[in-house]
Amino acid sequence: MTLEAGSDFERLIEFLRDSRGFDFTGYKRASLMRRVAHRCSELGIDNFRAYHDYLEVHPDEFVTLFNKILINVTEFFRDSSAWDYLRDHLVPRIVARDGDIRVWSAGTSSGEEAFSAAMLFCEAIGEASFLDRVKIYATDVDEESLSKARAGYSAKELESLHDDLKERYFDHQGERFVFRSALRRSMIFGRHDLTQDAPISRLDLLICRNTLIYFTAEAQGRILARFHYALNDDGYLFLGRAEMLLTHTALFTPIELKERLFTKVAKLQPRERLMLLAQSGNAEASNHVARQLRVRELATEGAPFPQVVIDATGVLVSANQPARDTFDVPVSDIGRALKDLQLSYKPIDLRTPIDRVSRDRQPATMQSVELKHADGTTGIFDVHVAPLVDEDGSLVGTAVNFFDVTHLTRLRSDIERLSQELQSGKEELETTNEELQSTVEELETTNEELQSTNEELETLNEELESTNAELESINTDLNLRTGEVQRLNTLLLAITGNIEVGAAVLDGAFKVQVWNERAADLWGVRSDEVVGNSFFDLDIGLPADQLKAMIQAGSGGAPRHRELVVVATTRRGRRIRCRVIAHTLGDGDLPTGVVLVMEELKGSDP
Repeated sequence: MTLEAGSDFERLIEFLRDSRGFDFTGYKRASLMRRVAHRCSELGIDNFRAYHDYLEVHPDEFVTLFNKILINVTEFFRDSSAWDYLRDHLVPRIVARDGDIRVWSAGTSSGEEAFSAAMLFCEAIGEASFLDRVKIYATDVDEESLSKARAGYSAKELESLHDDLKERYFDHQGERFVFRSALRRSMIFGRHDLTQDAPISRLDLLICRNTLIYFTAEAQGRILARFHYALNDDGYLFLGRAEMLLTHTALFTPIELKERLFTKVAKLQPRERLMLLAQSGNAEASNHVARQLRVRELATEGAPFPQVVIDATGVLVSANQPARDTFDVPVSDIGRALKDLQLSYKPIDLRTPIDRVSRDRQPATMQSVELKHADGTTGIFDVHVAPLVDEDGSLVGTAVNFFDVTHLTRLRSDIERLSQELQSGKEELETTNEELQSTVEELETTNEELQSTNEELETLNEELESTNAELESINTDLNLRTGEVQRLNTLLLAITGNIEVGAAVLDGAFKVQVWNERAADLWGVRSDEVVGNSFFDLDIGLPADQLKAMIQAGSGGAPRHRELVVVATTRRGRRIRCRVIAHTLGDGDLPTGVVLVMEELKGSDP
C-alpha cells in the first residue's frame, strides 16, 4: 500500500466518523484496510479516494460497508468449554452474593452471547429470581445487528442451541424464534461505542469476546481501563479465545487463562491507579486525578531540606519553604529566568552544574559546600542536582536539593568508606538488574508479537466463516434455480414430444434449442444432431432459404405470428406440401427466440 493510498484511507476513516458517528480510528489498520478494500473490489473501485466519493453519492452504501467491517460472526454458547467453566465455577459465586446481579455483554453483535448469559443465570436461580435480581445490558456499535437481536432468529441460527433450551426460552413467531417476552424484560439492548462512550458500572460480569482484537494496543488500553472501572471489585471479565491480556496484568489477573476468564485487580499501585482514572473517561475520576497532581505539587513544601526546580528553558518553577527561608528567595522570583536571579550565583553558582546535568542527563552532587544562610550563619551542605526526565526521554527540568550536613562532618570519612562499598555492590546489582530487565523485555516483545499474530489469525478465521456463510447461501440459491430449470425443460420436452406436428425452438441467433420427435421423423435428423446448430445450416428437405425472410421478419417489427406453405422433401424422399408457422418470442425489436411448427398438408400433392 502506497503512502498516498494510506492518506486517502485515513481521510475515508475520518469521513465515516464525522458523517455517521462510527469511529474506527482505534481499529487495527491491516484488518480494517483489508475489509474496506474487499468491498471496493466488489464495486469495481480500485482506490479509496474513489470509494470516498461513491459513499457521498450513495448513502445506502454505509450499511453494506459497516456489515463488511463489523464481522458479526457469533453463535449461542460459542466455545462451549469456556461457557461450561463460567456456568460451573463463576455463576454460582455471583448468584451466592446478596443483591442485584448486573451483566454487560459489550460488542454483543446480534445478541447470542447476551441471551446465552441470560439462560445461564435463569438455569442457576430460576425464572422468578432471575426477573427479580438480574439485569443484562447488551450493546454494540452496529445498530443493524441490535435490530436483528430484537427481532429474533431463524431455525438455522438456533441449530447450535440444545433443543431443550430452545423450547423453554424461545417462542416460535412465524419463521422466527424470539426470546420469551417475560424474561426479555430483564434485558436492555442499545448502541454503545467502546472507544467513546462511558462504560456501564457496578458490574458482576462483563462479557466482551473477540472484540478487542480489532483495536490497536492504545485503544485496547483505554477500553480495558474503562472495563476495570466498570467492574465491581469481585467482578469477572469474560474475553474471547484470542485475547490474553498479557500486557495488562496490572488491571486483571486470570482465573482460568485457557478459557479467557479474568478477575479485577482491586488494589492498584498509585501510579496505575492515576493512569487508570485518567484513561477511564469519567469526570469525577479526572477531578480526582487533578487533586492528586495538586497534592504532588505541594508535597515538596513539607520537605525538611531546601529544594528549587528549574524547567528546561531555565525558568525557576518552584522553591519550597525551606529554600525561600534559607536563601531569601521571594515568591515573586518564581516564574522568572534563573539567570536573572541572585539565586543563580549566590550563595553558590548553580548555572554551571545545571547546564552540565541537563547536557549529560546524569545527576551531580557537590559535597561539603559551605553556604551562608540568609541570617548570616554558615552551614555545610551537600548540593544534589538531578535531571527531571519524562517517560518519553525528554528533559523537562532540573531539581536542586540542598542537604544540611553540618552536624555530620565528623562522620564524612566513614560515610565515604561505606559509600564506596555500597557503590560497588550497587553497580553489581544494577548490572544484574539490567541483564534481567533485558531478558524480561525480550520475553515481553515475543509475547506481544505472538499475541498480535494470534489476533490476526482469529480475525482471518472470522472473515472465512463469514465468507463461507455467504457461499452456502449462494449455493442454495443455485440449487433452487437449477431445479426450476430442470422442471421447465422436462415440461417443455413433455409438451413438444406429444404433439403430432414437427416443432422446433430457436434462440435469438436462430440456433436450434428444441427439436421434437415428429420433426426428427419428418426430416430424418435426430435432436442431438441439430441442437446448437443454426437452423439455416441444417441439411434437411425443408427449403430453409425460403423460410429465412419469414423467420427473421420478427426483428423488424413484422407480426409475431406468421406462416408459409412450401414444397419440401421428407426423409423418405417423398415430396409434400408443408405449412410452416413461425411465432416470435420476446418483446420489442430484439426477439429472444422463435417457435417453428412444421405440418404436412394432407390431400394435395405438390
